[in-house]
Amino acid sequence: MTDWDDAYDNVGHVPGALAYFDAWPARAQVFRDSGVKAELNLAYGISEREKIDLFFPENEGGSKAKGLVIFVHGGYWLRLDRSFFSDLARGPLDNGWAVAMPSYTLAPDARISEITRQIVRSIEFAATKISGPICLAGHSAGGHLVSRMLCQDSALSAETQARIQNTMSISGVHDLRNLRKTKLNQTLQLTETEARAESTCLCQSLAGAKITCWVGGDERPEFIHQSRSLHQAWKEHGTNISLEIEAGKHHFNVCDGLKERNSRMTQMLLNYKI
Repeated sequence: MTDWDDAYDNVGHVPGALAYFDAWPARAQVFRDSGVKAELNLAYGISEREKIDLFFPENEGGSKAKGLVIFVHGGYWLRLDRSFFSDLARGPLDNGWAVAMPSYTLAPDARISEITRQIVRSIEFAATKISGPICLAGHSAGGHLVSRMLCQDSALSAETQARIQNTMSISGVHDLRNLRKTKLNQTLQLTETEARAESTCLCQSLAGAKITCWVGGDERPEFIHQSRSLHQAWKEHGTNISLEIEAGKHHFNVCDGLKERNSRMTQMLLNYKI
């Protein structure tokens, strides 16, 4: 590979890609306005973007939810926020689970290692709001961040780690080293040391971790490679890890299954038999 900018250029290879950036916040706003029970803009930290939206199953409070799904948005750690993706909570909600969606400080105001720590804080905060099992999901950079929670050096408390029953990294970035060769690094400012430390495929997973690497079949080859890399590395460690390549899906529609109660994606995330 010689052109790493092209390897990570999803917008340039998906027809009509820019339209998704208009459609996402609009449909997420419709979802929030639909009467779904929610607590919005809950602060889990001191910085402006350390906020979380918490959605509850219909006619149920947090104490009656089956558990908690936490979805972490993508955007290469440098764009977007939780408000773009509220409607992805629909599938878990319809299964009786509460859903938390955090935002986090974007690069260059925060390094990726600090964003990782913010996600730890967001999970610990959400875990105080909802009891029961926890399932983590994240897309793209968010896929990196949720898989990062399963590394042996994770700063999550032992109590919270024990509640995580499943994780799904959707189109996740698991080896950050080649990002240093892209224009993205003008903003990310990754050093070799940080890129290695934050690359989940180079980390040892927690004992008992369970994770699915989910990626679209029409994704850029590098994203399929990223999912295969984590699958291979952690499988060698003995991790309970699976790989799902969904035919016909690209980087901007691969998460749509989360909007459906009985989709394979939603059912696998919630650790149900399908």
